[in-house]
Amino acid sequence: MDILKVQVLRPGAKLPRRATAGSAGYDLHACLEAPVLVEPGDTVKIPTGLAIDLGTPGRAAFVFARSGLAINHGIVPANCVGVIDSDYRGEIIVGLINQSGSPYTIRPGDRVAQMVLLPVLTPELQLCGSLKDTQRGDGGFGSTGVNG
Repeated sequence: MDILKVQVLRPGAKLPRRATAGSAGYDLHACLEAPVLVEPGDTVKIPTGLAIDLGTPGRAAFVFARSGLAINHGIVPANCVGVIDSDYRGEIIVGLINQSGSPYTIRPGDRVAQMVLLPVLTPELQLCGSLKDTQRGDGGFGSTGVNG
């Protein structure tokens, strides 16, 4: 069985947990002494009171939005997706931005993001003069159209 080591750094920290057996992510909770008001357009750093040991350089933890906070309240990770490298041992801090037009209050213990563990590929780089051609080639944004 695979293990994720979790260290509690501060009183009041809640262990990450999966809401259901089918949940891909572990909910991260705000470890706060008092509520934090996030005004429209503001960015805040929300501590979790936790540190983790991923156990191997072959994976990383990624911090994603919780869909309910994002869709219903406009509260999303400020950096879109947070990356926790396998060798990081500091506190997990969740940067959140309020993209809505209304203030939102984050309370102690609130679930503010979800953490998903994923494999990470780190191949050796090879400098080359050209790349193999494909049907798409260098077609960028919108080059494949929008209709099926």
